[in-house]
Amino acid sequence: MEKNRLGIGFIGGGFITRFHIQSLVGVRDADVVGVMSRTKASAEESATLARTIGVGSDAKAYDSITDMIADPNIHALWVCSPNFARVETFEEIANAISSGKGELIGVTCEKPLGRNVEEAKKVLELTQSVNLLDGYLENQIFAPSITRGKEIVWARGAATTGRPYLARAAEEHSGPHMPWFWEGSLQGGGVLNDMMCHSVEEARFMLTEPGKPRDSITPISISAHTDCLKWQRPEYVKILSDNSNGKTDYSKRPSEDFARSLIEYLDEDNNKLIVETTTSWCFVGEGLRLSMELFGPEYSMFVNTLDPDLKVFFSRKVAGSEGEDLVEKQNAESGGMPVVSNEAEAYGYTAENRHMVQSFLNGRRPEENFDDGLEVTRLLMAAYMSAEQGKAIQLPNADIDTFKPAVAQGEWNPKD
Repeated sequence: MEKNRLGIGFIGGGFITRFHIQSLVGVRDADVVGVMSRTKASAEESATLARTIGVGSDAKAYDSITDMIADPNIHALWVCSPNFARVETFEEIANAISSGKGELIGVTCEKPLGRNVEEAKKVLELTQSVNLLDGYLENQIFAPSITRGKEIVWARGAATTGRPYLARAAEEHSGPHMPWFWEGSLQGGGVLNDMMCHSVEEARFMLTEPGKPRDSITPISISAHTDCLKWQRPEYVKILSDNSNGKTDYSKRPSEDFARSLIEYLDEDNNKLIVETTTSWCFVGEGLRLSMELFGPEYSMFVNTLDPDLKVFFSRKVAGSEGEDLVEKQNAESGGMPVVSNEAEAYGYTAENRHMVQSFLNGRRPEENFDDGLEVTRLLMAAYMSAEQGKAIQLPNADIDTFKPAVAQGEWNPKD
């Protein structure tokens, strides 16, 4: 199936779908053709956005995934639906294609590939069973500051004094948008599953020598800690309960709002490499903070998205309603505030989608694919296992493939 332009169908019509659609302004040879969501209104909203910003003149809402696959103008699917629908989504994709309802070139999937290793493996198997190209949507390894930083550090520092040996990555904000994200059984965990997926993959990317496969560095152990520091306090338990019509009860069934991990790797010469990650839903600051630090023998690199090239200040007399017009997960409307002028570009969505589109049009598997998504899931499950057992987990560990975190089963409470 050779095409000059890629027609894209989105599965899911929420926040992350709209982020991807906005990023397509900077991507050639792609059009949003359709959006399908369990909530028809959100699909209509995202399709309208695509038409309004000029990335899909005929974009419309579809009633089912199968209907999108049956449309010959849709050549690839972007799966941005909730975590708990991941396997059933790919089952419908595989069933529609295998039964002759339509054809696709490929499919991409937002993080996580699965809520546990069994689900991630199932997604990969279903995709391969119908011979689709696959791309794992990890935007942060496509962020311009990260890709340019890696290029410079490896070309100048590593080439003259030796490879980097320590990467510290963090993603922190005040909590998710949607109520289901707070439910461990639906999301698959708490902040560790939600956000550490970004940090472990970004750090692995930075420590991998350019031109070599990601598995050229081998994880040998992981230790982790999880806790619920803010959202089990009574006033915040009430906020979550009110926001979910009483469904979310963090006094009895919390998810972790703070997590840290330390991963040990070996490179091809048996040099020890260290990755430190921190993730938090209890961060108090201007908004979402993504940070990366990389260290080698005679060099270092630093990225902090809350230190952009644009900042504004508003006095107490400047009135305004709450919003996210300055930075994602914005926490204030007055005082000194950073402004991320183009979040889709700065956070890597534009370059990520450019790579996915060009890979599919050229009949090539993207460099970031479901094998990477599966490896990330393995690392996250090992981190949960470490936190639950209170000890480092040596890798590889066969038990990880069947492991399901206690928090995902409603059986974790740090106050018990």
